[in-house]
Amino acid sequence: MIASEMELEDRLSDPSAGDIAAMREIEGDIVVLGVSGKMGPSLARLAARAASGTKRVIGVARHVDESLREHGIETLRADLLDAAQVAALPDAPNVIFMAGRKFGSTGAEGLTWAMNTYVPALVAERYRRSRIVVFSSGNVYPLVPVVSGGARENTRVAPVGEYAQSVLGRERIFEHFSAAYGTPVCILRLNYAIDLRYGVLLDIALRVHGQRPINLAMGSVNVIWQGDANSVALRSLAVCGSPPLVLNLTGPETLSVRAVACRFGELLEVEPIFEGQESSTALLNNASACFGQFGYPRVTVEQMIQWTAEWVKNGGSRYEKPTHFQTRDGNF
Repeated sequence: MIASEMELEDRLSDPSAGDIAAMREIEGDIVVLGVSGKMGPSLARLAARAASGTKRVIGVARHVDESLREHGIETLRADLLDAAQVAALPDAPNVIFMAGRKFGSTGAEGLTWAMNTYVPALVAERYRRSRIVVFSSGNVYPLVPVVSGGARENTRVAPVGEYAQSVLGRERIFEHFSAAYGTPVCILRLNYAIDLRYGVLLDIALRVHGQRPINLAMGSVNVIWQGDANSVALRSLAVCGSPPLVLNLTGPETLSVRAVACRFGELLEVEPIFEGQESSTALLNNASACFGQFGYPRVTVEQMIQWTAEWVKNGGSRYEKPTHFQTRDGNF
């Protein structure tokens, strides 16, 4: 089990042999844009550990955790909405773009669109001669039949709500600049990264533990350990292309929310409470193309569930940022 935040951070940034090989083969330094988000710090630490001093890893955000410097990561404070500050960012042949806005989009749609489309335009122009890995979201897909196994990369996009529409806008901006400049790009459509301090599994576990109803409207989900998602992001630098390569990024299973809640009930010794009924459709990704490229995740769903249950039992820290995975109308 994972007993502390220090141990959790170590697990999330533990490089695999594939990560180390990737950092050895990729030439040049790495800039992580949006390093202050939920995934950014652990991804930057993973890159630094995998590179083992052979290249610079530079984390950029408006508010940067300066403790990243203790792990060999250079930090820069910059507002990516400011064109002059973006233009002044250091050169690097490798860029991982993690900046974006989701929660709070309803009522502040203008800021969401600016973060999700204007910032990408500034970054794509500034780093037109670099390789760029872009984090996107499975929200660009429509809800698909649960029995389908999830949307594939060739599934026609049909984003529901302004957040999802703006994420598709982010993708289109990078596609445009990739075509204009020949910039190699890889777009990762993520559903849903798991860190014991946040994520779909924590959302479900907290409701089971607190004996609060679990809404079954979105009755099925996909998840992946955040460390495995970070690993794919690093290794994706080697497969960037023009036009961009698009990969779904998630775990291999279609999980039943009801079944996951019942498993947490066993581990937490609490009977889950449910409300509503499962729909025949859900927001689901099929990541088989990603597995074919990089192999299967190292951490299994059962491991994540057990770690999360123990974390909740012991009162582990939380980011207090629910995923709202139950949302079907696209309003975040």
